[in-house]
Amino acid sequence: MTDNYKSVLENILKKDKRLVDDSGELNGNLIHEYASSLDEGLIDLLLNEEATREKFFLKVKDVYVFKQNDFKFFLDENKIDNSYTQYANRIGLSTGGKFLKDIDDVVLDFPYKDCVLEGGQSTEEGTDTYFEYDENEQDYIEKEAKRKEIFFNQILAKDEIDRLTEPKAFTNIKRYTEKGEEKITSFNRDAKGQITDNLIIKGNNLLALHALKEQFQGKIKLIYIDPPYNTGGDSFAYNDNFNHSAWLVFMRNRLEQAYELLAPDGVIFIQIDYLEHAYLKVLADTVFGKNQALPPVSIKTATPAGFKVINPGLVNVTESILIYAKGNKKQALKKGYVKAEYQSDYNKVIINKNESCSKWNIKPISEIVLEKMGFKNKKELDKKYDRKIATQLLNSAIAEYSIENSECVFATYGPHKPSKRLREGIEISKNSPESIIEVENDNGGFHYLLNGRLLAFYSSKLQELDGEKMPTQRLTDFWNDLSWDSLSNEGGVTLKNGKKPESLVKRIIELATNESDIVMDYHLGSGTTAAVAHKLKRQYIGIEQLDYGDNDSTIRLKNVINGDKSGISNIVNWNGGGSFVYCELAKNNQKAIDKIMSCNSLEELIALFDEFYEKYFLNYNVKVRDFKEKIVKEKEFQKLTLDRQKEIFARMLDLNQLYVNVSDMEDSRFKLSDEDISLTKNFYQL
Repeated sequence: MTDNYKSVLENILKKDKRLVDDSGELNGNLIHEYASSLDEGLIDLLLNEEATREKFFLKVKDVYVFKQNDFKFFLDENKIDNSYTQYANRIGLSTGGKFLKDIDDVVLDFPYKDCVLEGGQSTEEGTDTYFEYDENEQDYIEKEAKRKEIFFNQILAKDEIDRLTEPKAFTNIKRYTEKGEEKITSFNRDAKGQITDNLIIKGNNLLALHALKEQFQGKIKLIYIDPPYNTGGDSFAYNDNFNHSAWLVFMRNRLEQAYELLAPDGVIFIQIDYLEHAYLKVLADTVFGKNQALPPVSIKTATPAGFKVINPGLVNVTESILIYAKGNKKQALKKGYVKAEYQSDYNKVIINKNESCSKWNIKPISEIVLEKMGFKNKKELDKKYDRKIATQLLNSAIAEYSIENSECVFATYGPHKPSKRLREGIEISKNSPESIIEVENDNGGFHYLLNGRLLAFYSSKLQELDGEKMPTQRLTDFWNDLSWDSLSNEGGVTLKNGKKPESLVKRIIELATNESDIVMDYHLGSGTTAAVAHKLKRQYIGIEQLDYGDNDSTIRLKNVINGDKSGISNIVNWNGGGSFVYCELAKNNQKAIDKIMSCNSLEELIALFDEFYEKYFLNYNVKVRDFKEKIVKEKEFQKLTLDRQKEIFARMLDLNQLYVNVSDMEDSRFKLSDEDISLTKNFYQL
């Protein structure tokens, strides 16, 4: 085929962003792989273009058959992937000889960071009590150990995935309002048919993200996540290379769906610690585009106190937030401001500013404030108090006075690139050092000059932040002003390690969104993001798989609706109200996994076999009968820990069938109620 047709094909293939690397080149290996697996996206792309439909498809009656071998032969013959430079132009994360972005494995579950709350616990420490025989005491001693949440690192290879990401059915759907729990007959929508309910979804977050694409693709303005950090603080060993790559695949699977859900002007914030920061940055660059990255934020999350100071080396007190914009990154975030200290160069006061500027009486601010304090000068103040205390008192009084009289307090500065009119005024002012000179500016107002320098009034430095007028400065990429004290009780839930302060999430939401915009957190935990979004009048979607008992997000959000006064409530004058809809992905094989996890012995696990046969979908690759009748009776298997035995039992289940697909929900085997089926159809507008 001619070079012209090669160019046509390359342009067509580049429409699928999956097939293009960061340098803008086509990834030939990936195109081959997709062609071999009859990837639906690739086939659809080729079929919808006349040039490729005529070349690579055979029409049989009304059906087009893909000429797979012809297509792959053409790729090889014409070097579509520009294979000579393909890898030279790509630098990225790799595992097993492949770039991570080219691996189509799916990681379904991952241990949660820092041994956070196991379902139903009442404290964030997550401890188990046990007894151990002590030789010295000749008795059993009661001990405690950190409890480990069991979340197997379940991986599905590409060739095993068939129905995994299809839309899922919902169950246990209910709306919570100030009146309590209410039955729901339909989801609330706007005039365009867009769902306007706040949503809390219980279930695997990857599968929930796929389900949400039906209604929310391209609609989410902000995604904030605080994912599992892979610190080694849980049962997932950090130094194991396989586990490390699995964590990266876990993150990539979800970030790719997050990209699809983000609005064209949407932004994602990803919080992470130093252990995975660099790896996550490279991974996120491949998903969102390196050029779409905004400066990462460093947050001071702790102080070098307590047990930390006994450790050698540097004390770690910061975490990072990676930020990516889907569209124009210059317009992605609003200007942010934080409280600033009083600036000492604003040290003069106009006593009579209501008069003509030629009559203005100017005094040093310290002189005015000392008079108000009842002292003639600083020496008198120093005599009454220790000098250091006296200075602190005076500075505090000056800072307070400058805010109260900001229209009269000023500093002077030399103007940058003054206009001709202003230059003339500066010369006049220099020749009249004791007088205030007034010069009209381009906006119809006036500049004021003293001894050739412009007057800048302190009022220009003040803004209202959190309901209080204060001096401010622009927000930077280092946030050390947020309080992490008393965090454990925010929202009426007692988690600590699994929570972030409401003030942090408030700042992020206000930087990236306006009222009614949609905010998402698919690692919801105790519900901080949803709680703050609710108080700030944003629509929100939260996804969480674990049940945190008394510390669950639903408990927290019910507290918010009923007028929770913790966190940012006083700042934003929160008095309660609003609603949210709670729903669960309808479980299929996930029910079996839950039952496996609840077993207390091998005997209980074995007893589940018959139920597996009757109710659940088993992995066709597993010799289940051989496993039941032979392996479980072997001494080696019986010596394994119960957790390892549970993991092996769980491997028998078909992971494609964890939850009920919409296409199957009316099958009587799944026992979904008519109400669940009806509301699921309403959600997807079927």
